Amino acid sequence: MNLDELINCPTSIWLDDLSRAKISGSDAHSLPSRIATSAVVGVTTNPSIFGSAISSGSEYSNDIKVMKGSSVDDVIEKLTTDDVRAACDLMYPIFKSSHGIDGRVSIEVDPTLAHDTQATINAGQKLWKIIDRANVMIKVPATLEGLPAITALLAAGISVNVTLIFSIKRYGQVIDAFMKGVQECNDPSKIHSVASFFISRIDSSIDAQLKEIGSPQALSLLGKAAIANAHLAYQLFEEKFNSPAWKALETKGAHKQRPLWASTGVKDPSYPDTQYVVELIAPDTVNTMPQSTLDALIDHGVLRGDTVTGNYQQAVQVLKGLSDVNVSLDDVTAELEIDGVKKFAQAWNDLQKNVEAALQE
Repeated sequence: MNLDELINCPTSIWLDDLSRAKISGSDAHSLPSRIATSAVVGVTTNPSIFGSAISSGSEYSNDIKVMKGSSVDDVIEKLTTDDVRAACDLMYPIFKSSHGIDGRVSIEVDPTLAHDTQATINAGQKLWKIIDRANVMIKVPATLEGLPAITALLAAGISVNVTLIFSIKRYGQVIDAFMKGVQECNDPSKIHSVASFFISRIDSSIDAQLKEIGSPQALSLLGKAAIANAHLAYQLFEEKFNSPAWKALETKGAHKQRPLWASTGVKDPSYPDTQYVVELIAPDTVNTMPQSTLDALIDHGVLRGDTVTGNYQQAVQVLKGLSDVNVSLDDVTAELEIDGVKKFAQAWNDLQKNVEAALQE
């Protein structure tokens, strides 16, 4: 796939990876190279990504030594915000040329705060102030307690990436929280938001149930649930952002909250490794992908234009098929939200332990 195809793709390509080595490096997987040769126009991070970067990267050793005597959380905050600020600076030309739509770098609030609204608001405001870059996005999990935090941060003029969305019902609540925040913001033209809808984890969970059932009807649904779920989420996006309520906000300068497809690395090796990219191409969307998925897309991905709009009836049939074999998508997405928060919290705790050990060396 050539660069022009990637640039002209209606879905913005963001990279789900960041480290100090990637920021300052010059190899094919470095951020400057990805921007120049792979049409990458944004970056997302999470506690797992930072944990891997800091525990394995020698580039952080000096900063950790200098901060001996500081608290573990202060060290983590310094290391991660420095990286995100540097990435924001690399992305700033894209931010300017796209009028703030792309060129974004996301950083997540401490995931252990996912069920504490006020603590999440405070953490988001602090990260926004420390990083001090217009193109940073603060990631907030879409828990019930996270929804009012999303509204409050947007109302304060802070751009937000809403993460860990699995269900269409929760996605609708996220859009409502977004619109409320935009309505309460003094200048909505200055804020942007994305809603990160998770993909591959849904297939991993549902496929396991389908294989256990083992009937021809169940097996015919393998690998279809996640894409169908995402297609119907996009249908909701179209409905909500063509509504009179949204049109009224748009006249005040508000920007749509774009769907962002996350967790797009294929977990099942029997599926095409670009499946969660090529089947989710649509206007006003973002796909954040790990290095391996981006490599696969460049090497052998075939884009077929918009693969989402108009495929809603097919998606409805997939979800009906799941119901017919007694697989509850609602139960799966509820469990995945709980599990997603736990995994990020565990990654955060692991990062704390690694930094604590490094401070004692």
